[in-house]
Amino acid sequence: MIERTGCDVSVREQCRLLDVPRSTVYCEPCGPKASDVALMRRLDEQYTATPFYGVERMTAVLRREGLVVGHNRVRRLLRLMGLEAIYPKPRLSLPGSVEHRVYPYLLRGVRIERSNQVWSADITYIRLSGGFAYLVAVLDWFSRYVVSWSLSVTLDAWFCVETLREALRTGRPQIFNTDQGSQFTSGEWAGELRKSGVAISMDGRGRAFDNIFTERLWRSVKYEDVYLKDYGAVKEARRGLKDYFGFYNTDRLHEALGYRTPAEVHFRPGGGRSNNVTGVNKKEKEAKRKKMLLLHNTTLKN
Repeated sequence: MIERTGCDVSVREQCRLLDVPRSTVYCEPCGPKASDVALMRRLDEQYTATPFYGVERMTAVLRREGLVVGHNRVRRLLRLMGLEAIYPKPRLSLPGSVEHRVYPYLLRGVRIERSNQVWSADITYIRLSGGFAYLVAVLDWFSRYVVSWSLSVTLDAWFCVETLREALRTGRPQIFNTDQGSQFTSGEWAGELRKSGVAISMDGRGRAFDNIFTERLWRSVKYEDVYLKDYGAVKEARRGLKDYFGFYNTDRLHEALGYRTPAEVHFRPGGGRSNNVTGVNKKEKEAKRKKMLLLHNTTLKN
């Protein structure tokens, strides 16, 4: 907008006409501090291993490792990374002074029996050697098939909307479930779903574990690809993740799917079979139950 060279109007006059401070023109943006990047890498590893750890426990873990860090810094970096502890949030579904529309939760008691019945989307932090990026993915709950994904250096809603549009070009779910993050409550996101005739569902009170499928996806992505390859730049990460998601969908065997691949289940005529409410097997349900009891007991102790 401001032309610093090759213009007959001085920079001072351009700034005056546009009502822009001159300091913003000469300001050179700088990336995150190296110390913050190193700390964020460690926080990412710890969060992947223990996604139920909040700021207090994260800080305690870092201090036990000899790092001098305070709660405020850990909280700031976790927010920058878009990470939040998984735990039941009290009174989450009560109406408040929110600016966005809150859609009802539509999956209570719903039996997940086929592909393209329920999709969900979530965002995670991807570490790089000199910084970080954000990964969004659209996942089919029944088949665990990654319908679409995208990588961005910002948390703007538009990269999520473009990922949604790409997913809707391949199919259309009956229900699309997300949390109440700003990317998923934007008018553009909801508009795309309404235009496609998809019912919108949002997590509410007591639904802290509804993103368990995407949390497992993130854990697989990081342990099996990101941490092993240690990407240096966004372009390199995008190329590597493309290869990984191809492997994940078409070659990686899933115990929960009877040692089949997501693609085999997703594109199989009839969509496979399921015999429980959430679409997961007995082992997964038992593990989820034990995790909820652990979190509940830990909350009572504190």
